Amino acid sequence: MHHLKSLALATTTALLLGGMPLTASADSADLREARQEGSIWTAITLNRHLNPFTIDVDVENGTAILSGSVESDIDRDLAEQVALGIDGIEKVDNRLKVDPATKPREAGSERDLAQRIEDATLTATIKSKLLWNSNTEGMDVNVDTRAGVVTLKGEARSAEAKELAGRLAANTDGVSDVNNLLSISTTSSTAAKAQDSADQAGAAISDGWITSKVKASYLVSNNLDGLKIDVSTENGMVRLAGQVPSAAQKDLAIETARNIRGVRGVDADAVQVQ
Repeated sequence: MHHLKSLALATTTALLLGGMPLTASADSADLREARQEGSIWTAITLNRHLNPFTIDVDVENGTAILSGSVESDIDRDLAEQVALGIDGIEKVDNRLKVDPATKPREAGSERDLAQRIEDATLTATIKSKLLWNSNTEGMDVNVDTRAGVVTLKGEARSAEAKELAGRLAANTDGVSDVNNLLSISTTSSTAAKAQDSADQAGAAISDGWITSKVKASYLVSNNLDGLKIDVSTENGMVRLAGQVPSAAQKDLAIETARNIRGVRGVDADAVQVQ
């Protein structure tokens, strides 16, 4: 992906994540945390004192969890201050280990820095897609991206959900390969389905939120980015209009929209195949 497009995608993703309100507070919190993780990681990557070290970031309920190894106490404290500087981060669980023997990575080129920022953007984007999707939201999935290769770890509630999570990641613009290491949790499957039903019933999702997430999903899709598809939503019914090059892309556009949380149906009669 071109560097400028990467930065544009990062900006667009951040705006969409923080955009239309969703009444389901748990879902909103997950989206906010994904954005915060990406922001902290990017801030660390852009810091010349910290970017030589491998620092992992996780956010839970306003707390940033930092793990990895740094060379000195100064580096450890600096990483904590960088994380606290991100909007919404109230405290830091600093698990960074100080090891003078830690060997920093050699200073990379501007191209290397751009790749690391793009990886952070891809991680945040994929997490968002998993949260927006009615079949994968709520799953315990860890997403890690290195040089465009995505690794998924955690638990899926079914083989179908695992396969879908892999497809959502693979169909993200900029992803070169996916290592789908999700395990299938059979014991929690029934409980998870029951909880999903309760969540779906209790969550009032706005039409504006649905429209923004459908558009965002098209933007970050390998096969749908750049297509002229207009999206509108009324009472949970999504209407698509525009032109696509093939019937397969029309079907993908319909499937992508149908799987967004809160969507009751998709009308794509106005989508013409060129």
